[in-house]
Amino acid sequence: MNINKEQLEMGLEASVKTNCRPRAEHRQKRARWWFGQMRVLVNSAIDWKPAPPARPEQIYFPLN
Repeated sequence: MNINKEQLEMGLEASVKTNCRPRAEHRQKRARWWFGQMRVLVNSAIDWKPAPPARPEQIYFPLN
């Protein structure tokens, strides 16, 4: 059994680095679209009046 005690070096090729960029740009484009849709939704939201307070609840306690 041979054990290599030297440090291994792993490098990234130039093609791997360039392939990541379009994916990141695509994610940014989708994120901009999503947050734009959320802004439209929030800006068009209706202000609802709060619900009136609930009626008091009556509880029956037996006298046993």
